[in-house]
Amino acid sequence: MKSLTLDVVIPTYNRSDMLRRTLQSLLDAEMPPDLQVAVAVVDNNSKDATRETVHEFMSAFNGQLKYVFECEQGSSAALNAGIAATSSELVGMINDDEEVDKDWFNQIDRMFRTGDLDFIGGACLPRWEVVPPSWLPDGYRGVIGWVENGDELTPYDDNFNGVLMGGNCVVKRAVFERIGGYATSLGRTDKKLLSGEDEDFYLRLRADGARGIYVPGLIIYHFVPATRLTKKYYRSWCFWCAVSLAMLERERGKKQSLRYIFNVPRWMFKSATNGMITVAASRLMLKRDEAQAFSNELNVWYFTGFFYGANFYKPQITTQLPAESQSLTVATKIQSLDVK
Repeated sequence: MKSLTLDVVIPTYNRSDMLRRTLQSLLDAEMPPDLQVAVAVVDNNSKDATRETVHEFMSAFNGQLKYVFECEQGSSAALNAGIAATSSELVGMINDDEEVDKDWFNQIDRMFRTGDLDFIGGACLPRWEVVPPSWLPDGYRGVIGWVENGDELTPYDDNFNGVLMGGNCVVKRAVFERIGGYATSLGRTDKKLLSGEDEDFYLRLRADGARGIYVPGLIIYHFVPATRLTKKYYRSWCFWCAVSLAMLERERGKKQSLRYIFNVPRWMFKSATNGMITVAASRLMLKRDEAQAFSNELNVWYFTGFFYGANFYKPQITTQLPAESQSLTVATKIQSLDVK
């Protein structure tokens, strides 16, 4: 049987303790006999023991663990650096606060041997630090990276309810060479909760005609700290997520099927207005559904962010990959270091 080659790229920033759990989960996962796996940890200017942590795991990975340093801050820049620093046929991407399921590699091997696929994505299940609060809105699972799209293999097409999430996916390298990497003007940094890099990449995948499938058995467990289970965090995330999506729409053009007011889809005005009314009404009630009330409030924050992003926040979206070959365009400096 032909061997498949896979590089797992892990961007990281000041999470050496969680990175240790991530790396250990890769070691603990079952390994198909004809899948050759290497791992690249991309240190995105960490000030903690990230470099030393990678060094600790070098021998356990038998020479298949690489340390990459990326000085441009941001998850998109780190992912691009990791992709450029590796060379396998398949590129898997997980985050430094995740642990892969024991069947993760088996799922990858099975899907890329049995189907003519360009990419796959899977479920991201929460690993709670504390019991989630009663106000947690079910409709805003994306805030904490909670992704579940059913129990069946589902194609990423016009009917798919969501996008390919970069925290748990595998993409053929040839796809990156055709469409470029992640947008470095999008994605979370140490200063802003911008998002939209996954949406932008997914739109380019679809425009390219790439074929993908959501694989429910491709599971990672995502750590949800108590600091993200606050209303302040949810409000900020929704605002910046909407800013990001407004930027994408401005770059790609407005949707023909929607009507706009001040560059914002008209339905968002209705949603925000209803949200403000229901929030005001719920505060007058002695008994109320906390989760629904907060969900209505978040609709207002989402509208505000989209309005700001559509009319005022205007950085240029860049999607090029740094490169070690003529086929890719250099967009950021990458420094690959040997850990000794």
